[in-house]
Amino acid sequence: MPQTQFELRRKLLQLEALYDVGRALNTLRPEGELLEELMQRAISVLDAAVGFVFSIDETMNVQHLFAFGFEPPSISQSILAEEPVRRLLSTRVPLSTPMAKFLGVTAGDLLLAPMMSGDSVVGAIGVGGKEERGSGSGSFVEDDLRFLGSLAAIGGAAVDNARNYHRLNMVRESLEDENRSLKQRMLREYNDRLMIGDSSKMQRVIDLVARVADSHANVLIRGESGTGKEMVARLIHGNSPRRDGPFVAINCAALPETLLESELFGIERGVATGVEARPGKFEMARGGTVFLDEVGDIAPALQAKLLRVLQEREIEKLGGRRRIAVDVRILAATHRDLEQMIEVGEFRQDLYYRLKVVEIVLPPLRDRRDDIPKLVRFFLDKYGKREGLHDVRITQEALQRLMHYQFPGNVRELENLIEGALALTTDPVIDPGDLLLPEEARIGPEGELGADLPTLDDLERRYIARVLAHTGGNMTKASRILGIDRKTLYRHRDRLGQNNPIVDKWNIH
Repeated sequence: MPQTQFELRRKLLQLEALYDVGRALNTLRPEGELLEELMQRAISVLDAAVGFVFSIDETMNVQHLFAFGFEPPSISQSILAEEPVRRLLSTRVPLSTPMAKFLGVTAGDLLLAPMMSGDSVVGAIGVGGKEERGSGSGSFVEDDLRFLGSLAAIGGAAVDNARNYHRLNMVRESLEDENRSLKQRMLREYNDRLMIGDSSKMQRVIDLVARVADSHANVLIRGESGTGKEMVARLIHGNSPRRDGPFVAINCAALPETLLESELFGIERGVATGVEARPGKFEMARGGTVFLDEVGDIAPALQAKLLRVLQEREIEKLGGRRRIAVDVRILAATHRDLEQMIEVGEFRQDLYYRLKVVEIVLPPLRDRRDDIPKLVRFFLDKYGKREGLHDVRITQEALQRLMHYQFPGNVRELENLIEGALALTTDPVIDPGDLLLPEEARIGPEGELGADLPTLDDLERRYIARVLAHTGGNMTKASRILGIDRKTLYRHRDRLGQNNPIVDKWNIH
């Protein structure tokens, strides 16, 4: 074969080899496997009699060493003492050198190339002793050194990828362990009514609390009364980087607008006769967490001021002119339908989205009935010890009554039922008669009516009253739940009776 054809064929072979190596080493495999394949490819394409490859870490310690055609040194680190290797690591460029001896073998011509990751050397590859093929020269040529350098560049990138992948795996495993540890710690430190239960809905809540605790994001906690919204807020704070700071809670529904404003932002001296300066909740919570309970009850004018705090992270005291920087995390909770309030102009949409960076929705107890037996057991043990009762139990019939009750007051109501039953009994066995359930709950689990045989008209009035209690007297929401229009609901209101406590409480005469 003419010399030019041989050279073209050799170059084509080397290009094909580089392409194949690039594809092969692009897969994520252990570092040792990558190095060994790299060496075998170099030996095969360059017709070498001997070959070696090694990788090193940041402190120049040999991590892996593979050799072909000779026995590798018993101490891997000794390869770094060989003169050609020392020169390669110093210059960081491929080199060709005649060597009579290399690691105890006759090497002939020796080619060496560094494997780089950015500006750092991660290893080296070398071949020696060119075997005759075609040209019969038995010597490496310049293209051979260029090929080895290209192969080493691919190898360096592959080793770097393998190490990054390994580090990411380590980080992932560490985070998974930390996540599991966090959940376990939460359950140990806050072993209270909310965290009891294996239902999928509760497991999702626990998972969200664990994941959001370490962040700085605002969280909106939603759920019916008695589901444990403040408990979730305390869990988030207690497992956050702000755990050593204060947790300041304020019930926005319990205070009138003017008083709530001064409680949140503080007040300057002399705003009114006899008024002394005092800090607000945002100042008091510096470095910690502010929990705005029932945030849906904040008046629209005050919502605008709260929005400014969330945007600017600054407050102005009532009657003050100086802006004060605040470093707090905002957790908010509500049982109200904020989306509907936005539609009717009762709640600011921009504030809604500022509060709802992460949303956690607590399921009502009726949607996680499988958790009721464990909750009952927890409360029996908790209050049984307080009342001096040992081995407290509940009958199957009583438990079934609880399983079929709707629990409008959720977990808090269940806790009160068990606490009340244990406070009134001297018998460690709780039966249906010990449970102070509402009148409508006396219908048994299988539908037995017992002594309570209401008419359809009575049932209708009871249901309307119950829905109104559930919506807090909100006629629009109640009409939507009942499937009737507001006018029809207003016609039904008189049938509830003028002395009905539901009507009186919510002022819906």
